[in-house]
Amino acid sequence: MPLLDRTARDSSRQYPSNLRALPQIISIENLGVSYREVEALRNVNLTVKSGRMTGIIGPNGAGKSTFVKAMLGLVQATAGRATFGGRDLARQRDRIAYVPQRSAIDWTFPATVRDVVMMGRVRKTGWFRRFSPTSRRAALVAIERVGMSEFLDRPIGNLSGGQQQRVFLARSLAQEADIFCFDEPFAGVDKKTEAVLFQIFRELADAGRVVLVVNHDLGESIAQFDDLILLNREVIASGSRTSVMQTEKIERAYGGHVSFYAA
Repeated sequence: MPLLDRTARDSSRQYPSNLRALPQIISIENLGVSYREVEALRNVNLTVKSGRMTGIIGPNGAGKSTFVKAMLGLVQATAGRATFGGRDLARQRDRIAYVPQRSAIDWTFPATVRDVVMMGRVRKTGWFRRFSPTSRRAALVAIERVGMSEFLDRPIGNLSGGQQQRVFLARSLAQEADIFCFDEPFAGVDKKTEAVLFQIFRELADAGRVVLVVNHDLGESIAQFDDLILLNREVIASGSRTSVMQTEKIERAYGGHVSFYAA
């Protein structure tokens, strides 16, 4: 059976909807980041809802990646905070799966597909402890989920860009997290991989997870998102896709006329 057909059928089994009954919100209040004297983000106030697929859009240098890293505590915020369930988000790393841009990853590191995905089980297993059969099964299920089972022992440096992105998606799935953050996952990937990513993102959102995706494309793929955050160092707009994708808001963020998909 084709991968996407199987994932659609099995999504409720793979991603139990334990969060659906009590939707949770990431709340960002007055978040700011400065590098020396350069203000990268200022006064960011917004909410990100579980059960929704949320995209972060904006021009190059708008602070999209910085926003995600500051929210997760991966870079130091100079002001403000992010909370989830009323607690500091940065103190809940065990609930977060974060996939950085491909350019931030050392693809020469001597690790196989299996090795990389098993890294997603380290927090649940503990450092320097042997992986349990449950963790090994979780990793194999995640690898199958993204269509990479035939590459289990392939070094990650020998994979295509799309295959590499699928491997890191599998690692995030193996974590069994509540919050999933992806930084430009569609950059340099093929259409098949893009379809697999969007399908799994939708399953995660439908199962009540927080799904936050940095996206550089304003084309037809934008229609996949439920909500959008439009940034250019500050929040230009946030909310439903239709409320954000307005000409005046897009032109304000991008500094002039820009073509975009408005459906």
